[in-house]
Amino acid sequence: MIRPERYTLIQRLLHWVIAVLVLASLAAGAMLYAFGFVGLRDTFGMGVTNTIYTAHKTSGVLILGLMLVRVAVRYKLGVPAPVPTLTGFERIASATVHRLFYVGLIGMAVLGWLATAAGGFPVEFFSARLPGILPKNEALSATLFLMHGLVAIALLGLIALHVGAAMMHWKVKRDGVMQRMMLWGAGRE
Repeated sequence: MIRPERYTLIQRLLHWVIAVLVLASLAAGAMLYAFGFVGLRDTFGMGVTNTIYTAHKTSGVLILGLMLVRVAVRYKLGVPAPVPTLTGFERIASATVHRLFYVGLIGMAVLGWLATAAGGFPVEFFSARLPGILPKNEALSATLFLMHGLVAIALLGLIALHVGAAMMHWKVKRDGVMQRMMLWGAGRE
């Protein structure tokens, strides 16, 4: 098996922390969409509803901040050279999916922040209130929330592609691609 160069520890940590935050945020977002505020409140009570909203907003702000750090780290440290066994299509697909992740994750967080502010709702980071940036405008808020949701659906598709490709490289091709981002063991199968 090939033992390709790995991403740096900071790059691997950022990848996995962001992945966990994104999955948690998407799950909370799906609940918010499915139930709505009134449905959540009536089903789970006001305390749980507020916790879900605050957790979703906080994770969005964390994702935005960590993605900006990730962009800076990538610019500063670069990335390992592609594994030589990758086909031309795999290289293009990988680069495209990764760029779309960067744009989508940053864009979705910004859209959520702007939509929340335009809706007249607090933009929260844990217990702190962040600047709203936009004045209240319910029509704009609705449009921004729609865009926020569409980006979430696109990200779900990217996640499926990304995980599917990782599994293919790990279990089928066994070419060391997935091990480059693993937190443990250098290239362990």
